[in-house]
Amino acid sequence: MAVAGIDLRPLWQRLIARLIEGTIEPGEGLDLAMIAQLLGDKQAGLAIQNHILASHRLFRLRRAVAKPRLRVLALAAATDIGGNTPIEFLLERSAIELMTLYVVADVELPVPLPDHDVAVVIASDSPDCRDALRKIGAAASRWPRPMLNPPHLVGNLDRDKLHRVLDGIDGLEIPVTVGVSRAQLIELSRCTSAPLDIAADLAFPAIVRPRGSHAGAGLAKIGDRDALKNYLDGEQAQEFFVSRFVDYAGDDGSYRKYRIVFVDGQPYACHLAIVDRWDVWYLNAGMSLSADKRREEATFMRTFDAGFASRHRTALSGIAERIGLDYFVVDCAETRRGSLLVFEADNTAIVHDMDGAELFGYKQPQMQGIFDAFATMLESRARFNREHAA
Repeated sequence: MAVAGIDLRPLWQRLIARLIEGTIEPGEGLDLAMIAQLLGDKQAGLAIQNHILASHRLFRLRRAVAKPRLRVLALAAATDIGGNTPIEFLLERSAIELMTLYVVADVELPVPLPDHDVAVVIASDSPDCRDALRKIGAAASRWPRPMLNPPHLVGNLDRDKLHRVLDGIDGLEIPVTVGVSRAQLIELSRCTSAPLDIAADLAFPAIVRPRGSHAGAGLAKIGDRDALKNYLDGEQAQEFFVSRFVDYAGDDGSYRKYRIVFVDGQPYACHLAIVDRWDVWYLNAGMSLSADKRREEATFMRTFDAGFASRHRTALSGIAERIGLDYFVVDCAETRRGSLLVFEADNTAIVHDMDGAELFGYKQPQMQGIFDAFATMLESRARFNREHAA
């Protein structure tokens, strides 16, 4: 509804009235928490979510199929809407039953666990998910079914860890990213320290963002100390990530950001965003306004195996091996020297087919291929477990 531009406020008003009356269903409560965040009130959304999770932590996404071919248990953290894998999109048209279990503070995992064929950890490597990952990790060795995306591997994805995981892969470039405090950045802005005191390869211009932010919130390119001071004057966060800026503009002056999905070690094209600014997201690229951009994206998808994936075979293979997760997403670009420039890797980026068929008809078969590969992987792990047990 939000992507389609539908006004969410009438639904919000109906559900908030039921919450106040005490008649809201738990699933509706989670809907309400999501709507609040989509309307820009993250604090209210998380408060509503915590209220619901205090009494109800297991949710089933209803399917039209009476006997699902597979039962998947997603293990989530009590975090914002960007902090868990949006696995609903991946399974939307499958005959797979999805249950989501929220792992919350001060509450142990249920005994017995909900009956399932395969489990998937969907919590991210963000600070507010760490306790959930710890609890799941403590139980992982005795989990009764296969567990995909185990916590100890998810825990390598935050920005200040990823560069160490991927360092040294041929054909891959990833700037060192370090976590810094507000006090450290204030010192840097006052000339009392040098960028190299923070990280070995750091220099102006540098990329700064609040730790734990999503979708570019608070992201900035800082050209000098005065710009850093101005940035801090307008940003109240206490913890940040910083890294050096890499200019990845193409010969035509445009910046291209590629989203690659890895399923069971295999890379798949997810999207290509093209824009004339360095801070690229699909939503700010104006893809729906340019037939030329869409043609380039369609070509990228159609020729992915023989083109992009072939050019970067060594780097993509190294990423899959080093990260080791069953499912994850990489946002990247190509440098002018031909290297694969990695911005981030995580297990929670949105992978969907909500773009309209009229303009983006070429995307739906590609996305369905990703969804099919994900479902096939789940079924394969469950089948292997049954055969091994037999």
